[in-house]
Amino acid sequence: MNYPHVSIIIINWNRWKDTTECLESLFQINYPNFDVILVDNASEDDSLEKIREYCSGHQPVESSFFNYNHHNKPITIYEYYETFKKDERTLKTENLTNNYINLIKNVENRGFPGGNNVGIKFALEFFDPDYILLLNNDTVVDENFLGELIKNGDSRDDVGILGPKIYFYDEPQTIWSAGCKISWKLSRGIQIGTNEVDKGQYDEIKEVEYVSGSAFLIKTEAIKKIGLMDEDYFLYFEESDWTLRANQEGFKSLYIPTSHIWHKVSRSGGGISKPIGLYYVTRNRWLFMKKWANKIDFSIFLVIQIIWAILFPLLLSFYYRDKELFYTYYAGLKAGMRSNL
Repeated sequence: MNYPHVSIIIINWNRWKDTTECLESLFQINYPNFDVILVDNASEDDSLEKIREYCSGHQPVESSFFNYNHHNKPITIYEYYETFKKDERTLKTENLTNNYINLIKNVENRGFPGGNNVGIKFALEFFDPDYILLLNNDTVVDENFLGELIKNGDSRDDVGILGPKIYFYDEPQTIWSAGCKISWKLSRGIQIGTNEVDKGQYDEIKEVEYVSGSAFLIKTEAIKKIGLMDEDYFLYFEESDWTLRANQEGFKSLYIPTSHIWHKVSRSGGGISKPIGLYYVTRNRWLFMKKWANKIDFSIFLVIQIIWAILFPLLLSFYYRDKELFYTYYAGLKAGMRSNL
């Protein structure tokens, strides 16, 4: 098998325990040609210190998915700020093992697309990889996951984006995502197969509308045609937008069932149960629909939004017993309606 070079980009924000578990699983995969770019989005906890301790071998990782490997420590860290310059680069990119991490320290939280864009620019500048993988820090990967993705990506020139079968971390045999589709009238992403116990019902490779941003493999040639992720989204809908831009250039998305990861769903944004998640979900569905929806779907979306604006925030704040969600919903709604992409 050919082993194209892959740059793996992981964002950390105040969740070093998730990040180190993800890293430990990653450094145990059997794919031989990758580098890791860890972007810290201005964490306010002791993430950087704990990640350094993990790399030195002084912070073991406990997980039900693997045995901690102390033999591959220490892991060398090369640290940079997001304003790095090429002449400040000290790492030689030739003759490297996979036993190192490039740590980029952002001076502010740039969200999911902004943080990943920093990592992507770094990868393109110094490694010129064949593929770039965006990997959530709240995931654990199977040892074969990357090889399965690459094998299928290399076999089709028309495919630009690939994603694995994703299970719930807390229910390892239950599917969270077997690819994704878009509900245009509701303006929401739908995870195919979610909450279904895996009995082989999603074991066929298939083209999908998009794949989850929690494990999003994209060919570098696609990025060079469509550009970086849209940072206006900050959190949620960015991978859908990026995929549709790739579609316009003729790149398809492929779901690969033989590639497996496990995902701690909504650890960072918290989904709609937390104010930050609710705000960006509410706002960004307007940004997305204004940019991509046809007139009929947008008209139906407007009607649904009018009904939701009356009922949804009341039900949400009551269900989660958090009145802040009520006001956050309307703040997101107002921002989305006023947006002009």
